[in-house]
Amino acid sequence: MIQVLTDPANTLSVTDMSNSARFIVIDDDPLNNTICRLTIKKALGGVDVKTFTDATQGLQYIDQEYSSPAPEGEPSTVLFLDINMPIMNGWEFLEKYECLNHTVKSNIKVYILSSSVDDRDIEKAQANKNIVNYLAKPITKETIINIT
Repeated sequence: MIQVLTDPANTLSVTDMSNSARFIVIDDDPLNNTICRLTIKKALGGVDVKTFTDATQGLQYIDQEYSSPAPEGEPSTVLFLDINMPIMNGWEFLEKYECLNHTVKSNIKVYILSSSVDDRDIEKAQANKNIVNYLAKPITKETIINIT
């Protein structure tokens, strides 16, 4: 069931995801992962948020968890991906992500979530067909509401 809720000032519209929304945050900074989790839950309530500080582990989780088609009517999972990480950075992650099965990629909306304001990063993100948008840290409740 989808229920539209509006704030008293009629400035924001929120969709009640009935606990079916799913989020993945891949960022090497545990503090940012915690901020993201809390902001997402504050914006949408009881939603599933998985966080990974290691992009390799995040990629393995995605490959295993999303290899089957999503049930009809289930919203896509939102993935917030940092660019600057050790071991595997966001761009390397996206190269490996591109090789995953189409079913996996069709279940996920990828957003870059970065503190980088480098125009080259923004342009590279805009040119990547797997990326929905480039977002600046820190994530806000309003941003979460707008993308769901």
